[in-house]
Amino acid sequence: MQHETPTLRDTPALLAEIKSWALELGFADVGVSNLELSDAEQRLIEWLDKGFHGTMSYMQRHGLKRTRPRQLIPGTISILSLRMDYLPESQDKAIEVLQQANQAYVSRYALGRDYHKLIRQRLNKLALKIQASLDDVEYRVFTDSAPVMEKPIANKAGLGWVGKHSNILNREAGSWFFLGEIYLNFALPESVARQNHCGECTSCMDVCPTQAIVKPYVVDARKCISYLTIENDGDIPLDLRPLMGNRIYGCDDCQLFCPWNRFASLGAQSDFQSRHQLNSSSLTDLFSWTEAEFLKRFEGSPIRRIGYQNWLRNIAVALGNANKTTANLGALQSRQHHADTRVQEHIHWAIEQQKL
Repeated sequence: MQHETPTLRDTPALLAEIKSWALELGFADVGVSNLELSDAEQRLIEWLDKGFHGTMSYMQRHGLKRTRPRQLIPGTISILSLRMDYLPESQDKAIEVLQQANQAYVSRYALGRDYHKLIRQRLNKLALKIQASLDDVEYRVFTDSAPVMEKPIANKAGLGWVGKHSNILNREAGSWFFLGEIYLNFALPESVARQNHCGECTSCMDVCPTQAIVKPYVVDARKCISYLTIENDGDIPLDLRPLMGNRIYGCDDCQLFCPWNRFASLGAQSDFQSRHQLNSSSLTDLFSWTEAEFLKRFEGSPIRRIGYQNWLRNIAVALGNANKTTANLGALQSRQHHADTRVQEHIHWAIEQQKL
């Protein structure tokens, strides 16, 4: 990003136009943050020092770029933070799946197409509109794609507050939304940060299957089912396997049972709707997929990135937690000599659970 200051115009009027353009592009809200993230930086350092990031070593490799935006993109002056709602179906339907031990639960954000590409395209379109209305504008867009403190930025931009589960909460919309950012090289009027409205509520902490929310606003990723099934490329710890239930990709419990999500609306983007009946598939059906089927069906899906072996690993654990049936045991036994020794170990564990 260049250091030239864009030719100024009426920035409040420009911000009003930006908000209008953002809504036209499918975003539900937009705000402006400054670059002061020192409080978030201190919390991040403490979190890393405790090892709560697990094997996500990139969190440390990035140094302070995450909390000091100008180190990431020199010349940045303001940050636009944007929200796009994604909830594909009612929360009641999601809870029904959780209660069916033989069905597979996939985090609602991953039922459809990968949000990264869609949101990045929309952010670029918005940035180009801004660039066309103001001379010398430079920008960079992000959506969970670089060392960006998107949640503290969203808070400062007025999109919501950081809840005790570490997600952004909005009084009118809950937490079922994606975030995106545009780093800009000129100043826009800053938004007012949202006040925290969690109060004494601990619903998210109480319902977490593995008790990964070790204290308000602090998540130990090493215990989080989202980390275990997505970021973790090794074995799933034995003591955590029985707690994972039928969750094979991510976990939504802290959102599903948050009182603020009674205000959540369904997302308007068709790309986020469920594909391949992932919102109602049995564990045995998904476990039977070949690698070719996995790769083909998950083209354009975030799930593809975990790879076929981790997909089987996750489902094996879920089958170990499922109802004790001939079908579930047979599915596991059909793959007990699987070539990947790590997957094989999880299958053998699951077979023993089915026999108990």
